[in-house]
Amino acid sequence: MTVIRQDDVIQSVADALQYISYYHPVDFIRAVHEAYEREENPAAKDAMAQILVNSRMSATGHRPICQDTGIVTVFCKVGMQVTFEGDMSLTDMINEGVRRAYNHPDNVLRASVLADPDGKRANTKDNTPAVIHYDIVPGHTVDIQVAAKGGGSEAKSKFAMLNPSDSIVDWVLEQVPKMGAGWCPPGMLGIGIGGTAEKAMVLAKESLMDPIDIHELKARGPQTRAEELRLELFEKVNALGIGAQGLGGLTTVLDVKVVDYPTHAANKPVAIIPNCAATRHAHFVLDGSGPADLEAPDINEWPEIAWGDGGQSKRVNLDSITPEEVQTWKSGDTLLLSGKLLTGRDAAHKRMVDMLAKGEALPVDFTNRFIYYVGPVDPVGDEVVGPAGPTTATRMDKFTRTMLEATGLIGMVGKAERGQTAIDAIRDNKAVYLMAVGGAAYLVSKAIRSSRVVAFEDLGMEAIYEFDVQDMPVTVAVDSEGTSVHRTGPKIWQAKIGKIPVTETA
Repeated sequence: MTVIRQDDVIQSVADALQYISYYHPVDFIRAVHEAYEREENPAAKDAMAQILVNSRMSATGHRPICQDTGIVTVFCKVGMQVTFEGDMSLTDMINEGVRRAYNHPDNVLRASVLADPDGKRANTKDNTPAVIHYDIVPGHTVDIQVAAKGGGSEAKSKFAMLNPSDSIVDWVLEQVPKMGAGWCPPGMLGIGIGGTAEKAMVLAKESLMDPIDIHELKARGPQTRAEELRLELFEKVNALGIGAQGLGGLTTVLDVKVVDYPTHAANKPVAIIPNCAATRHAHFVLDGSGPADLEAPDINEWPEIAWGDGGQSKRVNLDSITPEEVQTWKSGDTLLLSGKLLTGRDAAHKRMVDMLAKGEALPVDFTNRFIYYVGPVDPVGDEVVGPAGPTTATRMDKFTRTMLEATGLIGMVGKAERGQTAIDAIRDNKAVYLMAVGGAAYLVSKAIRSSRVVAFEDLGMEAIYEFDVQDMPVTVAVDSEGTSVHRTGPKIWQAKIGKIPVTETA
């Protein structure tokens, strides 16, 4: 029997979660760099440059790649010849590892897990509990895969119980455009087929633990139906032209994973789960010799990309901005924001809208101000704020009209596209929506010169902050006329890709 010490499990899980908070998998970096080199859309190329520069900064600075440091998922295979030394259950050991990782004083990670999800939605403060999947297998080791899954990409998961004769390819190509850009492409798609409803979802999630190897598969050729589907979907999803951050371009997915399982004769369950530009997972094996030792990747694996504006963007002073100036901006314009920028996301917006409905005064004056949809990581050392990238803007769509019409707000900053409800409100109020790059949170934080909480401190990372920013890069995603770059860009690039030989885009 192999004896696994309780402390070794706890330490290994904690170390792995710290590790993946600032180290991208090397295969991901190589794939993004290859896509960056091929990209022909300047906007998408710039977005990938920011992702790569941010990743290198995080790797060297040991700070989170993304402000959303995820909900922890664990796949644990326990050998039947293993026994544990300690007084905790294995689930409690894993959760203690999560607790220690997220409260590490040198690299605080954002606690995003809320208990009582349809009630008080109270933050558990330490990101526990993890979602854990167990498999009891022959052997003398404990094999553990940990992942930290961002809420934006998880929110875009899809499931269907298809009829046996239905086309999975057709269903996937129908669903991916509906996913928008909130999952921060380029990334991976995990697809689970078969089993039962819950099995298909688990298959899709577990497939995302595998390395990016689509080009190797293409070189050797498919040997199974699942591999045929991978290649077909990789080509056809990229041909949709959605591109990095939904701006239009040659690369939407870096790989497509397909795993299947026997299913009932009457069913064809299928699930899609995307992995975002903050792909985070690690694998280790415990054999009784001590905690896992995760070797730091060679920093030379990260390309030396000098991201910079190059003088192409308009500088904007948020402290003197007027509605008239906002109305001169056009969809696709790039800006550098400086001055005072308010923040607020889901909980703050709901509270403000509820206050307005009751006739109560808001604690902050939004007249001619911009609000940034963000929940930052707590600062460490001499930081004024931790990584502070944008959250998915569509979650604020239902609050947008009220905020624009009742508060004097003239602009918003977030991630990905806006829905029609928000676009209509933006157009009707001659406001604007600006997009920051998802997956570049540490880079964005370097543009923030000061930070203070100005309202709703009890909401933690969802409180309203006031940032003082300098040259924060954004793109006009919806202008005051209601033109959305997330609608125009993919259409343009889908048409362009249709004219390019497959060998150039696959």
